[in-house]
Amino acid sequence: MKLATGAGYWAAGPPKDALETLMKAEELGFHSFWTAEAYGSDALTPLAWWGSNTESIQLGTGIIQMSARTPAATAMAAITMDHLSDGRFILGLGVSGPQVVEGWYGQPYPKPLARTREYIHIVREICDREKPVEFIGDHYQMPLPGGLGLGKPLKSTVHPLRKTIPIYLGAEGPKNVALAGELCDGWLPLFFAPKDNHFYADALNEGFAAAGKPRIGPDGKIPEANDFEVVCPVSIVPENDIEKAADKVRPMLALYMGGMGAKGANFHYDVFCRMGYQDVADKVQELYLQGKKAEASAAIPLALVEEVALVGPLSKIAEDLTKWEDTVVTTLQVSGSPALLETIAEVVL
Repeated sequence: MKLATGAGYWAAGPPKDALETLMKAEELGFHSFWTAEAYGSDALTPLAWWGSNTESIQLGTGIIQMSARTPAATAMAAITMDHLSDGRFILGLGVSGPQVVEGWYGQPYPKPLARTREYIHIVREICDREKPVEFIGDHYQMPLPGGLGLGKPLKSTVHPLRKTIPIYLGAEGPKNVALAGELCDGWLPLFFAPKDNHFYADALNEGFAAAGKPRIGPDGKIPEANDFEVVCPVSIVPENDIEKAADKVRPMLALYMGGMGAKGANFHYDVFCRMGYQDVADKVQELYLQGKKAEASAAIPLALVEEVALVGPLSKIAEDLTKWEDTVVTTLQVSGSPALLETIAEVVL
């Protein structure tokens, strides 16, 4: 099991220890460092700024909002970042949800799977740089039909350092996970539970089969011949009092379960329902949407926290970690202070 870390969403400003954390992660041999964006800080600028201080750790966007940039703009950024990092860039993409896509970026949300397929195709073709890019799809057209009629197919003026820049897809639903397996080099899950590994393995295998890639076998792990990465965020909270440790995770779970997305269109809520916690998810969502955030957090049982996080004494965390080792997850993405990363590395690595 490899380790990753990241800076996540900003609050009022950049996290003060982000660079120190990144440097410590590189020193400890972490696989990658990730940045995020929604409707505040962007993912690319901090990654370039902080990443310029590193030499070996891979640098990923987790995730770039597809609706924020045209495929060409994203491909240009990926080519640029790959050169600046000397081939260490990972392009993490995702469609987000309708509230952000339509409310913040002013773009239509329907048919996210079809949009994702077209988007990745164009990005790949630009990075291949084999010919001027022409694409006429349902969601993207290059050159644009109509207008002044002066658009023409173009080829990037910059030669990519790597023609195949790794693309990881942020996905939660089975169809989107299958799309990651088919089109991408990695998957970025959220709220993965080891007990549901078979569910995600089946979804990935559907995608692998469509692409002719080696499939996941009975052991439930990604075969080495597939060279496919699954970088999974997981909260790790070492604390002798297990309930106190869980209390540090509950507010985040309540936010995603109850407040991220509209009622009836919250994909994180759907994940917890698939885990078997629909009653909890319904209660949390109802309380959260009423503004009762503390009560929503308190409604999350310890058992649910332990499905998606590693909490408690270090000995318990080490024991619980064995459940994660027998899954499709190849890299755990953890967060915390540089000192905490060192402690986690001792347990995991």
